[in-house]
Amino acid sequence: WRWSLPLSPRLECCEWLRCCGGGEARPRTVWLGHPEKRDQRYPRNVINNQKYNFFTFLPGVLFNQFKYFFNLYFLLLACSQFVPEMRLGALYTYWVPLGFVLAVTVIREAVEEIRCYVRDKEVNSQVYSRLTARGQPSVFLFITQNQRVPADMIFLRTSEKNGSCFLRTDQLDGETDWKLRLPVACTQRLPTAADLLQIRSYVYAEEPNIDIHNFVGTFTREDSDPPISESLSIENTLWAGTVVASGTVVGVVLYTGRELRSVMNTSNPRSKIGLFDLEVNCLTKILFGALVVVSLVMVALQHFAGRWYLQIIRFLLLFSNIIPISLRVNLDMGKIVYSWVIRRDSKIPGTVVRSSTIPEQLGRISYLLTDKTGTLTQNEMIFKRLHLGTVAYGLDSMDEVQSHIFSIYTQQSQDPPAQKGPTLTTKVRRTMSSRVHEAVKAIALCHNVTPVYESNGVTDQAEAEKQYEDSCRVYQASSPDEVALVQWTESVGLTLVGRDQSSMQLRTPGDQILNFTILQIFPFTYESKRMGIIVRDESTGEITFYMKGADVVMAGIVQYNDWLEEECGNMAREGLRVLVVAKKSLAEEQYQDFEARYVQAKLSVHDRSLKVATVIESLEMEMELLCLTGVEDQLQADVRPTLETLRNAGIKVWMLTGDKLETATCTAKNAHLVTRNQDIHVFRLVTNRGEAHLELNAFRRKHDCALVISGDSLEVCLKYYEYEFMELACQCPAVVCCRCAPTQKAQIVRLLQERTGKLTCAVGDGGNDVSMIQESDCGVGVEGKEGKQASLAADFSITQFKHLGRLLMVHGRNSYKRSAALSQFVIHRSLCISTMQAVFSSVFYFASVPLYQGFLIIGYSTIYTMFPVFSLVLDKDVKSEVAMLYPELYKDLLKGRPLSYKTFLIWVLISIYQGSTIMYGALLLFESEFVHIVAISFTSLILTELLMVALTIQTWHWLMTVAELLSLACYIASLVFLHEFIDVYFIATLSFLWKVSVITLVSCLPLYVLKYLRRRFSPPSYSKLTS
Repeated sequence: WRWSLPLSPRLECCEWLRCCGGGEARPRTVWLGHPEKRDQRYPRNVINNQKYNFFTFLPGVLFNQFKYFFNLYFLLLACSQFVPEMRLGALYTYWVPLGFVLAVTVIREAVEEIRCYVRDKEVNSQVYSRLTARGQPSVFLFITQNQRVPADMIFLRTSEKNGSCFLRTDQLDGETDWKLRLPVACTQRLPTAADLLQIRSYVYAEEPNIDIHNFVGTFTREDSDPPISESLSIENTLWAGTVVASGTVVGVVLYTGRELRSVMNTSNPRSKIGLFDLEVNCLTKILFGALVVVSLVMVALQHFAGRWYLQIIRFLLLFSNIIPISLRVNLDMGKIVYSWVIRRDSKIPGTVVRSSTIPEQLGRISYLLTDKTGTLTQNEMIFKRLHLGTVAYGLDSMDEVQSHIFSIYTQQSQDPPAQKGPTLTTKVRRTMSSRVHEAVKAIALCHNVTPVYESNGVTDQAEAEKQYEDSCRVYQASSPDEVALVQWTESVGLTLVGRDQSSMQLRTPGDQILNFTILQIFPFTYESKRMGIIVRDESTGEITFYMKGADVVMAGIVQYNDWLEEECGNMAREGLRVLVVAKKSLAEEQYQDFEARYVQAKLSVHDRSLKVATVIESLEMEMELLCLTGVEDQLQADVRPTLETLRNAGIKVWMLTGDKLETATCTAKNAHLVTRNQDIHVFRLVTNRGEAHLELNAFRRKHDCALVISGDSLEVCLKYYEYEFMELACQCPAVVCCRCAPTQKAQIVRLLQERTGKLTCAVGDGGNDVSMIQESDCGVGVEGKEGKQASLAADFSITQFKHLGRLLMVHGRNSYKRSAALSQFVIHRSLCISTMQAVFSSVFYFASVPLYQGFLIIGYSTIYTMFPVFSLVLDKDVKSEVAMLYPELYKDLLKGRPLSYKTFLIWVLISIYQGSTIMYGALLLFESEFVHIVAISFTSLILTELLMVALTIQTWHWLMTVAELLSLACYIASLVFLHEFIDVYFIATLSFLWKVSVITLVSCLPLYVLKYLRRRFSPPSYSKLTS
């Protein structure tokens, strides 16, 4: 009955996978055991993070390239050379550079798309077991423990004895609590899973929608008499992206592909264009303006004689070097180098660059938006503190708790001989032991944890369950906090060994089994913030009501005391999740009276929940306070120093999580996202415009205060007061948004981009973070234990949150500064030769004749200067250790100074000065032949460029020296072949050498002097750290 096929989310062998085509979503009927309904169609169930497909790749890449202004300009320029009146030289001088630029881009994009395809294929090829029979129209899948659910399914059967299973949903909604799921009752009652193929039934479900917390449907079995119909809710679903935490389950596939809840909560991947690229694009538009002005001036000085409009076009072509075509290819190749350096960094192992087009973005992040579960925290709870009011036990003193528990049970088991006068010390010891015992017993009983036994290869499951075998036992519960509490009671000697619907068994240090009957259980809800249980001790018949909950609600339930509020505050400040534990002993009559009222309240038709709550509250009075517990959600390694580094770098951190408000606040304190001296303003739950207005006014009066807000309140605020809310939130040192839906996370990123104009970086590890990651300017995925969905969709993938510090402070900073230097130098290189052309044309009666032709013009921007100029991608101003130690250096980049209109203007002036100096120098010093002007000026130009690279470099790398010498050698060697442009005999004379030396010295020496004076009297901030 079972066979394997690749599915997750891919089921490619089956007819039901054919794409169902377009059209709006409609309610769905899934037929079970109806061979005549074989024509059911589902969308293809595949994960796809690719930007293009086979047909859209080339058009898409070319469109993305030609939407850049200067790429389009060069295309028009190259096409103009097919018109004889406009041709200035050989066709290859225009088409070869453009073709090279496009080829590099297409190859890079193709490599990224292939990598993306391979990664997606790996995920889509996961194997699942399927229950099948000939003619069966539906797809039944077996999902085993710790396996991810590949499609949205209806839960039909489970192998668990209690008839339910737990799901881990943190990849879907960000919540750490496990969710209880129940199978359809009539299918769970079937003897075996194979019987699912024998029944005739159908599932009617609502249309696919975005809501992950609700579901409406029905299950109807037609072959019973009468037909059975059961209502289906969220409790009967297994959404794609969740993980089965207990047992093996069988489900029927309901939605696939684009109809999945998880897919509908994510946005399509978009091609991201970096801010740096947009700035460079803007500078090229300015250069184009300059090109037009220079061409018009040249024609105007000819008094618009003859066919002046053709002359304008010829001048536009002649001065086309003003806009450097090599700029794009240099920057693109630079990005490839930065990506390679990031991947090779041994200090951040496992880091993957999935989008090599935006590494400069990493150097200018103003807002970091991070997920909590799995990103900042490990989602592993550790019991850290037990507080009894007069005494507290931490991790280092748990052995004392153990000895108290041991002493209680050894005294009970031995009948102590009568002592004439017990000492005071013994009495105090016994009193403390009984207090500790009562607290530990309450923690061991007040929960919804179930111990489950699995075979371990030595002991089979049935034997393990019978013997309460420790090595085979695992705890299951909806909340990891509860598991941590029960594991702690086991470590101190009181072990939960068995549980079913009506009873619980504890084992003492002396291997005695204590039996308790569960009389009532009041589960935890977000409204009540507490849970309670009433148990009867089978050995004594005592009935006890235990309760645990948040301090805000428990303070009014327990008897008066003077320490609860203060100690809760102290523990919360340490980032611990605090629970208050209390008890109340009930007489038999008291319980019987309560039970009668409780049953009656549950039967009432009107205001049932209110009446039930009132009856329970009648018990919740004057309870005895037993203890406080402190549990910590362990942070990922080095989260605190990383957040501290980011804060010092001027980056504001917002935490967006699907988890509960209390949990999110605790983590924010624990991770020092909110510093100890900062106040926290918890935004009240608001449901309408008036409440939102009042709460915003209350928040406006607070200063230097971190904000904590829930997703529901956020939605109301953004609906009515979007501008005001964002203005206030952006002023906060930290913001925590809890119970956020995936689409809300993306909305916050979008609003930050629109309102502030600053760059955002989103970090997450789950499927619920994909929308936020794709919406941000720079998406970083953390490759966690819970799958790779976020990592695959991100621009950069890291293995730990702490690697983010180095990724931004070192690689982001270097990438941005290097690209800024590289782009300005390439512009300078082009402006120099364009200035020389302008001087040449103006001296020779404004003739539209090129100064350098053929290979000279191509060689200038390639083999003669390419290597030294490109070697600037290896330059760095400070060592990586210094950049990590002084994150304030990163803050300087946020102002965008490395590439600004000011620095651009300085380079333009340098270019005009050097181009004019070289050209006028050559015109003054040449003697007889025009070919000598070309030789002198071109050689001086090459030497000037090589010296300018040396002037720009801040830290020499051996490859830079090689590049300089190689370029010089290439030029000297090529002179032999350039006899049609340069007089080879002339360049061997002393006259040539001294003239070139003088011109080069005049063009470069003043700049070297200026650099020295600037370093001496106005050094940049980083130079103080390196000296």
